[in-house]
Amino acid sequence: MYNCAMETHIYISNTGDGYMNLAVDEYLLEQYHNGCLGGITLYMYVNDDAVIIGRNQNAWRECRVERMERDGVQLVRRHTGGGAVYHDRGNLNFSFITNEFIYDTERQTKVIMNACNSLGIETTVSGRNDILAEGRKFSGNAYAVWGRARGQHGTVLVNTDMTRLSDYLNVSKQKLQAKGVSSVRSRVCNLKELAPVTVDDMKRAITNAFFEEYGGSYDEPVIDAHSPVIERLYTQHTSWEWRLGMAPSFDRSIEHRFTFGELQILMKLKNGVVAEANVFTDALDTTLSEELCGLIVGARYDKSELINRLMDGGTEACEVAKYIEAEVEL
Repeated sequence: MYNCAMETHIYISNTGDGYMNLAVDEYLLEQYHNGCLGGITLYMYVNDDAVIIGRNQNAWRECRVERMERDGVQLVRRHTGGGAVYHDRGNLNFSFITNEFIYDTERQTKVIMNACNSLGIETTVSGRNDILAEGRKFSGNAYAVWGRARGQHGTVLVNTDMTRLSDYLNVSKQKLQAKGVSSVRSRVCNLKELAPVTVDDMKRAITNAFFEEYGGSYDEPVIDAHSPVIERLYTQHTSWEWRLGMAPSFDRSIEHRFTFGELQILMKLKNGVVAEANVFTDALDTTLSEELCGLIVGARYDKSELINRLMDGGTEACEVAKYIEAEVEL
């Protein structure tokens, strides 16, 4: 039986600024990391038009940057892994932020599913990070670990403009083929297609389901948007270097879709040695890029040496090594 006396917090943002909303998300995670918050926090926000990309993605490859700038669409890089998504006022975002002792993805996901059920929408879980209704995805999730702090955040497509998904995202044909579908729109749905719900309805339903699951009463943490910590995070999230400056010039590249996600390896060579490497991926594991770079940098640009180095890594690195061995000509 769960402890109904658990400390619970709810914070609902009143701004549509994606940079601020993601900065606050990271701020709350930092508060748990530092031991300043206890129990569990539910954080909800709605962004104005924005494309949110994963921590280790190449923005220039994933997004139509010039079109976004022309149309006033924010490009926001989050602190978690995963792929790129489009946000507008018809999309509700949620975060569960807590510590390693309370963190439970099954229980947290249950809150979202119970909220949908209370509005007459039956849901199922697909894989680790998607929630489906009538076989189509309306919620994707990503995850954060910082010391003992843990975070799970995701989307709820309520009434988002699906026609704009393809306006700003360069969706990989390999990803679509792997999903067995011919377009993005064929595998996602708005909840409004299934029931007469609004974003405000979902906020109330998720709030009620959260208290039904964890107990407690409405307690809003104090968030000072002008605090030095949030201002530091906001400055980072709005900076060109964080959003776009992660794609260097390169001499060689390897690109493929693996079981763990899409991967792009960019290598700069000097005297036949990999002097620099950048790895972009939509994998949920935020440490994967750094791990692969560590294995590759310093290696001779030689197929056997690259394979041997990667085979000394984890499961994902071994999968990359086998692909290079079978499919790549250097």
